[in-house]
Amino acid sequence: MWRDAVGTLHQRAGGAARIVSLVPSITELICELGLAGQLVGRSGFCVHPRDIVKAVPKVGGTKDVDLAKVRALAPTHVLLNIDENDKPAAAALAQFVPHLIITHPLGPLDNPPLYRLVGGIFGREQASEALCARFQQAHDALAQAARAWTRENALYLIWKDPWMTVSRDTYISRTLALAGWDTVPAGATARYPRIKLDEDLLQDAQRVLLSSEPYRFRSRDLAELRALPIMRGKTLALIDGEMTSWYGNRAIAGLDYLRRFRG
Repeated sequence: MWRDAVGTLHQRAGGAARIVSLVPSITELICELGLAGQLVGRSGFCVHPRDIVKAVPKVGGTKDVDLAKVRALAPTHVLLNIDENDKPAAAALAQFVPHLIITHPLGPLDNPPLYRLVGGIFGREQASEALCARFQQAHDALAQAARAWTRENALYLIWKDPWMTVSRDTYISRTLALAGWDTVPAGATARYPRIKLDEDLLQDAQRVLLSSEPYRFRSRDLAELRALPIMRGKTLALIDGEMTSWYGNRAIAGLDYLRRFRG
């Protein structure tokens, strides 16, 4: 049996399992594990792998699930994430879905257990172990490269109007830490705090990273920030948010990306 993020034990699913995934990175993982044929529904934000998921029915967003559409698909299993999906939706789904699989990766090293959870439940142990090996190789390569880099404090922006960032208690921050970037503010209590761009925040930051998601920062945003007096002496760059925030199999590409990006 396999235990999910809230402690629920899951038995192996049969070959007739019907899967709905409401988590973009896990939808991609399901396909990577060879389970695309059992994927009967997805959220509108589940966009990878594009050539496969375009044929899978959408059931709303991650936070505004269309329960009627899910019910009509008669899933045996729905995959959710604590951060990305709402508790009320999970409670409603539990009324008619036999198995809810809850996930909550908090850092890169939570990926191998995630691979084994999904691969184990749906009978893809060999494929999940292959992913674990690939992940470990990418993780070790980044860790080795990071030994030669000077650690920096970095402000990682995910939104504007209002400005928002990530606390160190997030998957993103722990991923960046592997590349030698410690996110600021260091003592944020909210996981995704609203911030004010001022000297107090930026005095200890050597780098400012503008993510492509959930807000898609573009070159014009980069130019506007570079023009601010408080950014003088800082290194600013656009960064691919999928490579820092997506877990599942994309985390492997993410670690390779960060090694090249930082190097």
